[in-house]
Amino acid sequence: MKDPVTLSTGITYDRDSIESWLFSDNNSTCPVTKQPLSDSSADITTPNHTLRRLIQSWCAANASADIERFPTPKPPIDRSRISTLLDEASNPSTRPNALRELRSIAAKSERNRRCMESAGAGDALVSIMKRETVIEETLLCLLHDLQLSARGMRDVLRRHADLIEVLARVMLAKRASDQCRARAVVLLRSAVAAANPNQLMSAREVFVAVVGVIRDRISAQATKAGLKVLGELCAWGRNRVRAVEAGAVDVLVGIVMEAGGIEGQRVVEMGLVVLEILCGCAEGREKLVGNAGGLAVVGKMVLRVSNVASERGVRILSSIARFSGTKAVLQEMAEVGVVAKLCLVLRVSCDVKTKEKAREILRLHARVWRNSPCIAPYLLSSYPN
Repeated sequence: MKDPVTLSTGITYDRDSIESWLFSDNNSTCPVTKQPLSDSSADITTPNHTLRRLIQSWCAANASADIERFPTPKPPIDRSRISTLLDEASNPSTRPNALRELRSIAAKSERNRRCMESAGAGDALVSIMKRETVIEETLLCLLHDLQLSARGMRDVLRRHADLIEVLARVMLAKRASDQCRARAVVLLRSAVAAANPNQLMSAREVFVAVVGVIRDRISAQATKAGLKVLGELCAWGRNRVRAVEAGAVDVLVGIVMEAGGIEGQRVVEMGLVVLEILCGCAEGREKLVGNAGGLAVVGKMVLRVSNVASERGVRILSSIARFSGTKAVLQEMAEVGVVAKLCLVLRVSCDVKTKEKAREILRLHARVWRNSPCIAPYLLSSYPN
């Protein structure tokens, strides 16, 4: 131990270790006694000065054995100092220095970030953002680095119900850098996860902003955060139509087609999940069949990436076949290899539900596809009756 602290249960731990257990790992019990801790705030630990002095005395007594005496630990940041800095951040003249110090405090430990959260840093920073016509990048960086907990984000949303729209405006700002947009979409992911359904009925500008981040491929983290946001938002009301109108379908087809590597597998899976949601509305299906490579790309992902991608791909094709199966669309599905891939699904080992969904699609349009010259004879032999 270098900086011993005691919990309310009477057990003493090293500060770094117990704060990692409580704040980084999100535990709320004493590791030894398993008792729940009565307070979840950052002031949950009490310095054990007696034990620290004993440890330092032992180090001094054993200096001849190359035991180094460590310096007295600096006291942890307290809420009063954070409150003072937040007040200074509200003043444009003292804001730059205050924000720099707050970022330095947040970067040091999870305990500091939770102390800042309990001091109302999230609420204060969002209030400043909403007052400013041009949002300083340092301000957004600090809010991003704060890594608000789910409870902290819910508290901010209760005071700032328009936070989702505010973050969208940040991403759409003409002077916004790619890093600024990336941090904003990560914050947006946390906000959407903590928001209530009424707050998720978002304006069109939110979808334009998120689709733009995905399209520009700023970073893998930003792309996945954007896909997560779309998936969450499109489950509510007419958000699917708003996403389609913002160009989501064409962008999703593009990233699914181009994604590669281990990171790419997750992007393909998330992209297909969102595409499936969008194909739940007529506008989404129309955009997909209207995309020159849409059906071919979805069919190509089946049996190529993962079981999840195969399942989602077949479900997308099912929506198209059931609700948008015009003569031209059915012909295209045969020509680009979609029907052949569905036949192949029946011949290989894969998820039972995926296999059954493929069988339903093939049976639905058996009159058109059963004798198609676009399907190899060995695959036609597995065509369901």
